[in-house]
Amino acid sequence: MKVVAFNCSPHKDGNTAHMIADVLKVLNENGIETETVQVGGSDIRGCRACNVCVKRQDMKCVFVDDILNKCIAKMVAADGIIIGSPTYFGDLTPECKALIDRAGYVIRHNGNPLVRKVGAALAPEGRAGAVHTIDSIIHLFTISGMYVASSSYWNVSLARDSGDYELDAMGKQTMRDLGANMAFLLKKLAK
Repeated sequence: MKVVAFNCSPHKDGNTAHMIADVLKVLNENGIETETVQVGGSDIRGCRACNVCVKRQDMKCVFVDDILNKCIAKMVAADGIIIGSPTYFGDLTPECKALIDRAGYVIRHNGNPLVRKVGAALAPEGRAGAVHTIDSIIHLFTISGMYVASSSYWNVSLARDSGDYELDAMGKQTMRDLGANMAFLLKKLAK
């Protein structure tokens, strides 16, 4: 089994990355292979609704000058997907929205191979808005027929400044519980 995580924060080693790392650590302890893809800070852009992916049926976006097609291939190959985004003005980053819109559009119009995979969303926040960020990410999972892994609380951390996540004991426990619940679900589905 394999889980791929997409870090949609422009900070490669920021709070979002540390949250993802804690979830992946638990997945690894459960024998699940993991990988992280850095999306935040890349030149990924939004969908242009050109419909070429619908016509070509090759599981690729026509625009090949960014990381999107690599991300699509990793989503399709994985058993589970984690998407993490910091909270910007009460919602996800532009890179995260571009990933969701373009990957979701291509995948849904090319046989929708995400059906019955496991998805998890997570988000650090300065004060508020992370639940909305998580909800925005989960839209990709639910519209794709995926199962959504939950935790012992919302998959958030009170983490605004660099390093704040490491000080959030409840946030860290929530990420460990998310990893355990995702591992449990993946193993049950593999039977």
